[in-house]
Amino acid sequence: MTTTNTSSASVPSGPASSAPGDSSPATPRKRTRRLKPGRILAWVVMVVILLITLLPFYWILRTALSTNPSLLSNPASLTPPEFTTGAFQRVLGMQSTEDALAEGGSGSALNFWRYLLNSVMVATLVTVCQVLFSAMAAYAFSRLRWRGRDKVFALFLAGLMVPTVFTLLPNFVLIQQLGLIDTVLGIALPTMFMTPFAVFFLRQFFLGIPMEIEEAARLDGSSRIGTFFRVILPMAGAPIATLSILTYMTAWNDYFWPLMVSYTDSSRVLTVALGVFRAQSPQSGTDWAGLMAASLIAALPMFLLFLAFARRIVNSIGFSGIK
Repeated sequence: MTTTNTSSASVPSGPASSAPGDSSPATPRKRTRRLKPGRILAWVVMVVILLITLLPFYWILRTALSTNPSLLSNPASLTPPEFTTGAFQRVLGMQSTEDALAEGGSGSALNFWRYLLNSVMVATLVTVCQVLFSAMAAYAFSRLRWRGRDKVFALFLAGLMVPTVFTLLPNFVLIQQLGLIDTVLGIALPTMFMTPFAVFFLRQFFLGIPMEIEEAARLDGSSRIGTFFRVILPMAGAPIATLSILTYMTAWNDYFWPLMVSYTDSSRVLTVALGVFRAQSPQSGTDWAGLMAASLIAALPMFLLFLAFARRIVNSIGFSGIK
């Protein structure tokens, strides 16, 4: 009896196979995105808004790199009519009186480094004290249990609805009675302790910290104050850093309150000192180039600070639930 073994040929399954003589691989089709009219319109609107936002900064830079006579002769020029860095030299005290008068300035001296030091001292005092006391108040509102806590917090938050201009006169009378007029401490004192926004900002973060962490620290023998400084504050490093940056920028850019309190160079901050370029003689007029150059130099530290920590600021505000 003869046994016949038949082997069946295996046929590959799948898409159509290429011919034996065809060695070119199958190329996938590329999907082309069609630009929708809504997307094009959105990009156009964004570009227009960006140009409108950047145009004032460009105009300030264009004015700062010009001379005052050339600005008067060519006010509509899109580029500096007479390119020069004399305005920046005038702000930093590196330009002679003759050169300043030739470029349309009055030759008035600007004690730039003294004003810069005053601004740094005021902003540092306000930031360190306000963040520390606000963190302590936020911890009390979020962790401590006491009668009427929520009502006091709601009343405290009502301070956000009070315009700042309403507090200028009472603060001025208080600073005058304390004998702190024309001092760095007098400028910083009204905002040194705490603000409703800072307390609310940190309280939102403290509420998100699990109670078990604090209870574990208390079981290890840590006191309430020790728990706050050794456990809570290190965990809140990101929001505290964000609040510090925002507070520093606000204190640096403050103008009206330092204008009311400071009268001499011993306490005058940089934002108020820019008025030197406005109060010129009737013959020379306003030193627009010097004023714009001084404004750029005064805003440059805060601009760089915001660029360095912009992402952290946005993330911390979003994490805290502030709308």
